[in-house]
Amino acid sequence: MRIGLVVPNAENVTPSDAKVMYPDVEFVPHGTGVGSLTTEGYDQAADKIIPAADNLAKQGVDAISLFGTSLTFYRGPQFNEDIQAEVRKRTGLPVSSMSTAIIQGLKAVGAKKVAVTTAYTKGVNDKLQDLLEFHGFEVGSLESFGITQFGGAGGGGASNKSAQDIIDLASESYVKAPQADALLISCGGLRTLNVQKPLEDKHGLPVVSSTPAALWDAVRLAGHSGKLNGYGQLFERSA
Repeated sequence: MRIGLVVPNAENVTPSDAKVMYPDVEFVPHGTGVGSLTTEGYDQAADKIIPAADNLAKQGVDAISLFGTSLTFYRGPQFNEDIQAEVRKRTGLPVSSMSTAIIQGLKAVGAKKVAVTTAYTKGVNDKLQDLLEFHGFEVGSLESFGITQFGGAGGGGASNKSAQDIIDLASESYVKAPQADALLISCGGLRTLNVQKPLEDKHGLPVVSSTPAALWDAVRLAGHSGKLNGYGQLFERSA
């Protein structure tokens, strides 16, 4: 099984979670180069998504996933639908996106009202709320780190947030929406694989987060069950 990943990095780098979660799957990355978690940063990469997908199709992958949650929703929920449809048409392959993956993940755990945690600033958060409401979810609360960078030596980027940072902020979001039936963590730059189970144990709710959900969704495109033990309800319920 070979899964093509259109990734937001400038380099062709497979997310580290991929081999931890699904070591039996070959992931083939192609970078697009998002400059920052801002409209200007996404614009640098958006027009490279389709050429990247075309390149992956030529490499003989079995399915394609468009990574970058905010990259695929920042122009609105219809853009997310349209870009997937265009890639399917051009490649003839099963296609999904990170935005679609979090929606599918929330549906799989039966969510209706969500407590949301993100890396983003307000404008991007507003677009995420549009996406969730477009698909019928109620946003009970939204807490954010308010950052614009993936990472960096200065420690201010999404990838620099620790597991405890993410758990603490997600817990704040839950406290503000105690009637929520799921927790959502949005931003592929946040390292969330090892925070999902601790959050579920702490609050008793399923957790869906960008990169793990996108990898789960991607392998399912090619016929893998996506099932995993030890990383939370989304993966343990899969069959």
